[in-house]
Amino acid sequence: MALKCTHLDQIQDVTPGTAGCGECLKTGDSWLHLRLCRTCGHVGCCDQSKNKHATKHFKLTAHPIIEGYDPPEGWGWCYVDEEFFEFDAPTPHPGPIPRFY
Repeated sequence: MALKCTHLDQIQDVTPGTAGCGECLKTGDSWLHLRLCRTCGHVGCCDQSKNKHATKHFKLTAHPIIEGYDPPEGWGWCYVDEEFFEFDAPTPHPGPIPRFY
């Protein structure tokens, strides 16, 4: 089945900006899973986390594509087109990621 997402051309090879959710690390909060912005490398917490920083980042920047990043999962999601897809290779972690579960 062909992807309907019109934002795949915006996917970049990025370097994660932090070893965990950047905003949660600053405030001492925890997260469940991480999402990596494939436009700029922002690392935010998922929508099952209390702060939902990945979605807040999308709403602030309009960067449409995230990658499931904790652990590297290899899937992507387009917020705009609400479409799930697979990456050929997940973005590697630059080092250990703090765990809260």
